[in-house]
Amino acid sequence: MTPAAFVVAWTTLAAPSLVPEIRLHLATELTPLWQATEEVLVNRGMPPPYWAFAWPGSQALARHVLDGRLDVRGRRVLDFAAGSGLAAIACAMRGAMVEAAEIDPFARAAIAANAAANGVAIAIPEPEVVGEDAGWDIVLAGDVFYEKPMTARIVPWLRALSRNALVLIADPGRAFLPREGMETLATCVVPTTLELEDRTERQVTIARLLP
Repeated sequence: MTPAAFVVAWTTLAAPSLVPEIRLHLATELTPLWQATEEVLVNRGMPPPYWAFAWPGSQALARHVLDGRLDVRGRRVLDFAAGSGLAAIACAMRGAMVEAAEIDPFARAAIAANAAANGVAIAIPEPEVVGEDAGWDIVLAGDVFYEKPMTARIVPWLRALSRNALVLIADPGRAFLPREGMETLATCVVPTTLELEDRTERQVTIARLLP
């Protein structure tokens, strides 16, 4: 089964609770999708289906953009580790030129399907963008600090980008969030599911990453 067919077969179009304006291909039941993907993992070495859920950080960023708290019109925006593409879609709906970066081909298929479902155009660049600087004006990173190796790899790159771009981090308290060099801009509470989190809501902080 191709990534695109897998996305459609195992998800349904639904709106995240904090962002009813946007519809996404989301998993309605976590366990069957995760088990199905584990089978794919064995055969193809693919990562877990992070693309099938509207994570708190992405919901907070999308809400921030749609409420006009971040002006993205006419700006070049990168949604890094975009997952479902939720934040990227919100930016595209507000007139940005958007790229959504993901290394997982299933996530890339989900982003394309979700963009089409919402009638917006989103570019999906080559899978690996870490270390690159394509002249983005704004870089969004929602819920990316959940693993130590990834954090160690991307923080220097994001800080380098922040010299010329606005780099916004949206984090619900993940273990490896950098504790210094952050300027808090906003907070919001995002409803969550106990299938994914250890609580029914998360407080997400949106912060500017400083050089």
